[in-house]
Amino acid sequence: MASTVPAPAARDEHRNTFSDADALEALRQLLRIPTVSRPATGPGPRTDPAPFEAFIAALPGLVPRVHETLALERLGAEPHHALLYRWRGNDPAGAAQPTVLMAHYDVVPAIDEGWRHPPFAAEIVGDGDAAVLWGRGTLDDKGCVVAILSAVERMLAAGRAPRHDVLLCFGNDEEVVGTGARDIVDALRERGIRPALVLDEGGAIVREVFPGVDEDYAVIGVTEKGIATLRLRVEEHGGHAASPPAFAATERLARAILRLNRRPAPARLGATTRTMIRTLGARARQPLRAVFGAVDVLAPLLARVFVSRGAETAALTRTTRAVTELRAGHAPNALAESAEATLNMRIAPWSSVQDAVDEVHRAIADDAVLIDIVEASEPSPVSPDRGPAWDDLVASIRTVHPGLLVTPYVMMQASDARWFTAISDHVYRFAPFRMSGEERACLHAKDERMRVTAFLDGIEVYRALLERR
Repeated sequence: MASTVPAPAARDEHRNTFSDADALEALRQLLRIPTVSRPATGPGPRTDPAPFEAFIAALPGLVPRVHETLALERLGAEPHHALLYRWRGNDPAGAAQPTVLMAHYDVVPAIDEGWRHPPFAAEIVGDGDAAVLWGRGTLDDKGCVVAILSAVERMLAAGRAPRHDVLLCFGNDEEVVGTGARDIVDALRERGIRPALVLDEGGAIVREVFPGVDEDYAVIGVTEKGIATLRLRVEEHGGHAASPPAFAATERLARAILRLNRRPAPARLGATTRTMIRTLGARARQPLRAVFGAVDVLAPLLARVFVSRGAETAALTRTTRAVTELRAGHAPNALAESAEATLNMRIAPWSSVQDAVDEVHRAIADDAVLIDIVEASEPSPVSPDRGPAWDDLVASIRTVHPGLLVTPYVMMQASDARWFTAISDHVYRFAPFRMSGEERACLHAKDERMRVTAFLDGIEVYRALLERR
């Protein structure tokens, strides 16, 4: 049974001016708007622009001070759904090196079947610290959108402004290609702007992922894997299903997929992952603490251990491949004239698109399987895990979560942040929410949800960061 909205906490005066209940209600209203983005090409429906217009129209009523104070530009392709807000700082010299807080407000599709609570109903179940908000976009990524806007709204209510300019960038198509964020970057580049800090979604506050560590820790993406979508295709003459050949298009494609499965990309521990192992390993139980402390010597062995522990840790060690779509045939009694598979790859930072494609060719080893690159982007440069930008981010997290262990890591998904590496050397990926393993497993899946306390704490992390900038 759905509960009422939790009563606002009273940590300080201006938090009551824009209360926890106000922030939570803003998120619930925006979750109910199905801003589903879909590919511009291929089979299936296209993106409906109406929910995106409704989302943009709802914002001024939910965070009024933001829209009274900050300048808003609508960028991207027609009808311009990528949003860029500019908050002027007290120091005019900071205009060319602003802080950028990013998120995206599009979501992946969801249908009601199989959800415990409807995906676009934004129901709250439970009370107090046990309250959970259910819905598509809670974690990915409207929670970040609303937490950022709420943090700014609270600072404005308190009469505060940042030292340097702050830009809020909200992408509209991150879940498909990210052209909205790319267009924002193009506009900033033309204006000579090089952000001193960029923060997008990515890591989170987690536990029980790293072996031997029995406490919560924050993982901040200092780089992200590249992404490549390949089309595997077999063309055949076809014919009647009553007289099939020994090896038809579907069988040849199936064999190619099985060969890929049997020959995964090589596993290794890159520099960022080694830093993560040293950082988290220092708090691990013995004898794992000693093992992790010797990561440079034991890297080949530890890479094999990470592969064996499961999907999350295995993905830290290699380029991953996943067959996500299969298409073949036009009638139940006719041989397929064409069989296709979509292969989604996340490319390790030490690799490249070309290397990953070459590995696919070698694994399949069949010239009859045609391989086309549908889209691709290289792994991102690595941002430093030291210096003022990093230190401000870590200090902001610890303002809300004192003593929390913080480590850099390689983000395994693709995000809009990858475009910003062209104009900034300090691009980080971190959603300031506690996420359990069960909650992370619901990203892009049924029953996406987040704890209300995690959302409210996330607002305060963003606000603490803004206070430092």
